Amino acid sequence: MNYEQQGSGEPLILIPYLAADNACYAFQVAEYAKHFTCISVDPRGAGETDKPAGAYTTELMADDVSGFMQAIGVEHAHISGLSLGGAIGMWLAVKYPAKVKSLSVHSGWHKTDTFLKTVVESWRVLLKATGSVPEMIITGIFPWCFTPELYVNKADYIESLAGFVRSRPPQPVEAFLRQTEAVIAHDIESQLSKIKAATQITFGRHDQVTSTRFANVLTENIAGSELLIFEGCSHAPIYENVADFNQRTLEFLHRHSG
Repeated sequence: MNYEQQGSGEPLILIPYLAADNACYAFQVAEYAKHFTCISVDPRGAGETDKPAGAYTTELMADDVSGFMQAIGVEHAHISGLSLGGAIGMWLAVKYPAKVKSLSVHSGWHKTDTFLKTVVESWRVLLKATGSVPEMIITGIFPWCFTPELYVNKADYIESLAGFVRSRPPQPVEAFLRQTEAVIAHDIESQLSKIKAATQITFGRHDQVTSTRFANVLTENIAGSELLIFEGCSHAPIYENVADFNQRTLEFLHRHSG
């Protein structure tokens, strides 16, 4: 498992979203590392981490992170993830509660429904047509991640994000398909009550992929969890409103550190 480490303080493990590697949190690490030791991982199937054959599940990917923590000598850490990363983080908190000091679930969901499955299946079809994970992300996934207003008003910014995607090590087609199988199969609903860590749950107000339709089940079943909605954002507030996202998530992390 490949990772990057930066900063000092209590460990904060950042788990990427679908198809992404550790660099996806560049805008967060720049701020988080002033307060925490940021450990950004490449999950199974992405970046420079191994991409073994076989079935991928969000639970298995959480086992990977647990084993990784043991290997680098981190007994417990703050865990943060967006989308697929959030799903992995929830499994980590369920199965390895002693390892999770706090949990941040951004744009997460408890169980894949027919709408989410249909969206992910469309990305699989598009990938098979293009043969390129980076180009599929830019043309197929980006429009689900950002609001129309961001496209219209900040076209240069969208283009810079596209350039960033193209600059990273390209994910093999088969590895992306295995990760999407983990997304489609994700179902942690019956296990949510086992999460005892302080938990922050966030959504973008205009997200359709993992919309606020998932909020009630998450907040009602994770005791003491906090819900935060980022107005004017879609699936990726980490890029659409960087300053507000960083400030509000750091406030949560500070309250549960020490």
